[in-house]
Amino acid sequence: MSTDQQAIVDAILRRSAFPVGSSVSEQRRLLREAVSAQPLPADVTVTTAALGGVPTAEITVDGIEPRHVVLYFHGGVYVIGDAFLAADLASQIGRRMHAKVISVDYRLGPEHPYPAAVDDALAAYEALLQSGVAPSDIAFAGESAGGGLAVATLVNARDHGLPLPAAAFVMSPYVDLTLSGSTMDSKRTVDPLFTRELIQARVSDYTAGQNAALGLISPIFADLAGLPPLIIQAGSHEVLLDDAVRLARQAATADVEVTLDITPGVPHVFQAYHAILDEGTAALDRGGQLLSAHLTGANP
Repeated sequence: MSTDQQAIVDAILRRSAFPVGSSVSEQRRLLREAVSAQPLPADVTVTTAALGGVPTAEITVDGIEPRHVVLYFHGGVYVIGDAFLAADLASQIGRRMHAKVISVDYRLGPEHPYPAAVDDALAAYEALLQSGVAPSDIAFAGESAGGGLAVATLVNARDHGLPLPAAAFVMSPYVDLTLSGSTMDSKRTVDPLFTRELIQARVSDYTAGQNAALGLISPIFADLAGLPPLIIQAGSHEVLLDDAVRLARQAATADVEVTLDITPGVPHVFQAYHAILDEGTAALDRGGQLLSAHLTGANP
């Protein structure tokens, strides 16, 4: 059954992949239409809020008394998507962790290039700490560019002397905007969603002339020493697979506790297709259990 499910997801993604040469505005429209066609579960509530002057979406699940807070960063190569479009996937993490999820609506390029997203993420985290939430009750999570931003925010918070959250869970993290990973080419034929050309077209929208190898742009090149445990998931059918593998290696080399979880035969951010893909549900279960263990361990 799983093979059939994988084939269905692959076909859906190939049909909905962004056309080569499409503009930012066109990609934003296509993403919004695709996500809006899938209604949120009836028990999920999304409320507009703000942290540190940064807009957010607060996501709660009926019947769950939140014990922790997940600060969530959405994907979209730093130029598309928003905190609300990520609500379904973010709510799945909150559901498994018995947590309230705060999805950060950070500014996007090309209108607001680097360091706008990095500044917004840090401001939101700092405001969350100032609101009285203990860092041991906070986890970071994010997918794709949001996974990269989660790691960059850990580095940024550490460098600003802030206490760090208990752990971070990143799905298919986009952590190398130089696009130097070997799977950018070796996984090209099996990735139904992305190509080097599609991603490359958006890199300059975010970097705006800055060096793409800067640690807060591409945290694969950052010093990761002192970061909390990282839970990294990816699929074997994605051009960004090497980003996840190298991030895990860099973390381990820096003495960071890291779990690298690769699921064969599935695409970029396959967890988003949990409703039709068993591997997505299973990966979310594993990620949620690991995150919960780190948070519970911090609060005996």
